[in-house]
Amino acid sequence: MAQDSVEKVVCVFCGSSSGKSPEYMKAAERMGQLIYENRWGLVYGGGTTGMMGCVAKAAATRGAPVEGIIPKALIEREQAGQTPDAASYGKTTVVYDMHTRKRMMGQKSDAFIALPGGYGTAEELFEVITWNQLGIHSRPIVLLNTEGFYDGLMAWINNSVDAGFVSELNKKIVVCVNTPEEAIKAVNEYVPPEGRLALDWSVQSPTKD
Repeated sequence: MAQDSVEKVVCVFCGSSSGKSPEYMKAAERMGQLIYENRWGLVYGGGTTGMMGCVAKAAATRGAPVEGIIPKALIEREQAGQTPDAASYGKTTVVYDMHTRKRMMGQKSDAFIALPGGYGTAEELFEVITWNQLGIHSRPIVLLNTEGFYDGLMAWINNSVDAGFVSELNKKIVVCVNTPEEAIKAVNEYVPPEGRLALDWSVQSPTKD
C-alpha cells in the first residue's frame, strides 16, 4: 500500500512489554491488522518488542505504511545500535530526544489510539489529551480498554470531573472502547467536544491542525 493511498495515519501508544495477559498481545495484533484493512498508516514509538513491536509488525508485514520514531539512546539500548528491519517494522526515524519523538508523532498523525502500557504510554497519552483540551489539535483520542486495563484511568477522569478539575465537556475528549474494532469505529465517528480552549497556536503548533 503506497503512503499516498492511505485514508488516515493513526498513532498508537502502547507498551514495549507484552504484559501478563495474552489478551494484550492479541489486541495489538488485531489492531495492526485492522490498520492495514482500513487503509490506514501507522506511526508508533519505533520499538520491536512487546505490544509495540506486535502492532507494528502486524501492520507492516501486511503492507500498511508504518513509521517508527525512536530516540537514538533507545536504539542503542534495545536494538544494539541497529535500526529495525524495514520489511517487518516499516520505516524507522531516529531522533535525539523524547520531545522530538513526541512532536513528530503528533505532526504525522490524524488520530491517537492508546493500548495498554506503562509510564511512557501514560505520558504520551496525557500529552495529546492536554493538547486537545488546549486547542492545539482536535483529533480523536481513543483508549483500547483490553481486560479492563483503563478502568482505573476512566475512574480517575470521572473523579476529576466530580472534584471540579476537569469539565464535563472535556471528559469527552477521551473515548474508551473494549475492542480493536470499536477503536476503529470511534476514530471514524469522533466529534471534538465543545468547551475546549480556543487558543492560537499557529506559530508553534507541534501538530497538523
